[in-house]
Amino acid sequence: MIKVLFVCLGNICRSPTADGVFRQVVEQRGLTEQIKVDSAGTAAYHVGNPPDHRSTLAAKKRGYDLSLLRARQAVVEDFTEFDYVLAMDHENLLNLKAIKPSNFTGHLGLFLDFAEASESEVPDPYYGGDSGFEHVLDLVEAASEGLLQEIERQL
Repeated sequence: MIKVLFVCLGNICRSPTADGVFRQVVEQRGLTEQIKVDSAGTAAYHVGNPPDHRSTLAAKKRGYDLSLLRARQAVVEDFTEFDYVLAMDHENLLNLKAIKPSNFTGHLGLFLDFAEASESEVPDPYYGGDSGFEHVLDLVEAASEGLLQEIERQL
């Protein structure tokens, strides 16, 4: 089984969106027995909370369900559990590198490395308008397809 963890700052906007989108892509390909998906945040601001209502609404409009997800903080043990630890931006990637054990042999990097996008980071939509949440979905959908292609080559 291959395990994927998506990480942003608070785990209420970008990483739960990536979790929900990628989980559905995996289900549609019939790979739920081979790929596990989760999300976390590098900060503990929202632990236990559901995704931001704007993320949930934007995702729902595209057919993704984020309602069961709850925020949690990324921890050192995630590097033992997950094969892919994918940050939404450079700042959170640095935060993850700071807690990564030296014996981690998985992939730690930016999620958008798997997308053909002009951007390298999934921007945080929290303080913006609704269009930011739509843009996050566009980027996440593109990167999800690229990530799944990479994983399918390994399966």
